[in-house]
Amino acid sequence: MAAIPREEPLLAPPVTFSDDQSFQAEEDDSLLTGERSRRRHPERRGWIFWKDIGLLAWAIIATILVVILGVVYQHEASKPNHTSKDTWGPGGKPSGKRNLIFMVSDGMGPASLSMTRSFRQHTEGLPIDNTLILDQHYIGTSRTRSTSSLVTDSAAGATAFSCGFKSYNGAISVLPDHTPCGTVLEAAALAGYKTGLVVTTRLTDATPACFASHANLRSYEDSIAEQEVGENPLGRVVDLMLGGGRCHFLPNTTSGSCRKDDRDITEVASKNGFNLVNDRAGFDALNGGTQAKLPLLGLFADTDIPYEIDRRTQNDVYPSLEEMARTALTALSEATRDSEHGFFLMIEGSRIDHAGHGNDPAAQVHEVLAYDKAFAAVVEFLEKDSTPGVLVGTSDHETGGLAAARQLHTSYPDYLWYPGVLANASHSAEYTGAKLNEYTAGAGQEATESEKKTYIRQTLLEKDLGITDASDQELDAIVHPPSGVSSHYVFADMISRRAQIGWSTHGHSAVDVNIYASSTKGAWPLVGNHENTEVGTFLANYLDLDIEDITKRLRSSASWSASSDEVSAQADFHWMGDPLGADVQTDGFDTYHGDFKKRSPEDCGCGGLH
Repeated sequence: MAAIPREEPLLAPPVTFSDDQSFQAEEDDSLLTGERSRRRHPERRGWIFWKDIGLLAWAIIATILVVILGVVYQHEASKPNHTSKDTWGPGGKPSGKRNLIFMVSDGMGPASLSMTRSFRQHTEGLPIDNTLILDQHYIGTSRTRSTSSLVTDSAAGATAFSCGFKSYNGAISVLPDHTPCGTVLEAAALAGYKTGLVVTTRLTDATPACFASHANLRSYEDSIAEQEVGENPLGRVVDLMLGGGRCHFLPNTTSGSCRKDDRDITEVASKNGFNLVNDRAGFDALNGGTQAKLPLLGLFADTDIPYEIDRRTQNDVYPSLEEMARTALTALSEATRDSEHGFFLMIEGSRIDHAGHGNDPAAQVHEVLAYDKAFAAVVEFLEKDSTPGVLVGTSDHETGGLAAARQLHTSYPDYLWYPGVLANASHSAEYTGAKLNEYTAGAGQEATESEKKTYIRQTLLEKDLGITDASDQELDAIVHPPSGVSSHYVFADMISRRAQIGWSTHGHSAVDVNIYASSTKGAWPLVGNHENTEVGTFLANYLDLDIEDITKRLRSSASWSASSDEVSAQADFHWMGDPLGADVQTDGFDTYHGDFKKRSPEDCGCGGLH
């Protein structure tokens, strides 16, 4: 039987060859079949082996280097930077003469904008796309924690803006080690810029104080007044101040004073060159700033200027925030017309915060609207002015834990809130509470409980707050308020419940707050989310200021005294007020102690009001 030939693949290589021939056959087979050759020439196998080892080693080394560089970059990026120059947008930072306006909406959080926007659209019959001026200039958000708490106060918040450093709640441009830090206003003044402060609260309150004074606690307002008019190691650094707080500048022998001593700080201000303005007539005589002579001190109220909702009916007594802002801009612009330097101006919508503390939504929407008008006035000024400049605005914190929503019952809540309730109010709860106190101390002393309730219902609730359906329980709460609860808290809660506006606290919250600017080009480094200290760093960098030099000068003044007659053996930095007690936390957060402490309305736990 004939042998059947063995079948071979059509492209199979020969079976018996030399090594070189066999290697070549496998290479040819690989090219024809697409399959990888399994054999290698001995010399070629060695070269490829070491090549593969080298590539593997390089890949491992490169991977390690990339990981290390990534970790280093992330670590460096997370470190606070107080000295580096920011990266600027198209066109870069202006050179030469320039102006900087910094606006603070004290206590205004994102919900305040939502509530005010809806209120304005409702009351003015506007479409939903007609927004606030602020809405059109939103560029980012700011994180607000202090060194002593996740919930900051205005003092620590303003210190972050003025110095570019975090500090403890209650600190007025003082660091946790109780040494002063130089401020952007001080550095600007000593660099040749004109400077100004415009507020609707006391000029000695936390925010303005942080730009022109240094104190271990914000409650040292008598000392702050002295420093603001020039009694400090740097001398006078403010050219213009407009606001309230007259009581801290008058001796305690004078009616309306709230000082603890008999010093007349207005007299000290006059000796330091300040021109004084004390009323609406004096303000009007400034002619919008064209007739202002610097330095200028305008004190238009004993304490705080009334809420806008109340001030508007007393326009002949108190100027508005917008009017003061326009006057300050014109006065500073005129004063720097022939100078190679421009000006730095801080403007604060101060009482947005107070309305939040009082949980008064009607007062707050009018405060935010007043601030929005002042913001628009600054934008208009910058657009028309020939000197380059930028406006940056933000809040030091949010106040009240505001929510444009409220659940009134245990059943499923309605998805509603009523801006019309706020529109019905013609005055604030603070104003109404003051009227009640005046009535109680006067005609109400001899009134029966029924007569008191009639007065409250008809004069206070219906005429001032627009509430016509007060319950007997609410009237009882006003006549006999619970212990520790002020009458204006009750009035504010009555409005809030009817409007279905919610509040979580009479204090501050830790929510991020918005950042606004006249243009993203001018404030490019603040686009996005930032620590509040980065806002302070931006202010200094925009004007090319050396704040560290100011800090060194202040720290060399440990034994400085306003009077050469005083004993020089006092404690270091005695001019910043008494040292803090052991119960004041400056660095590191406190922990839960298992207690619920009930504080009085007058104590926010931060060394002073609000």
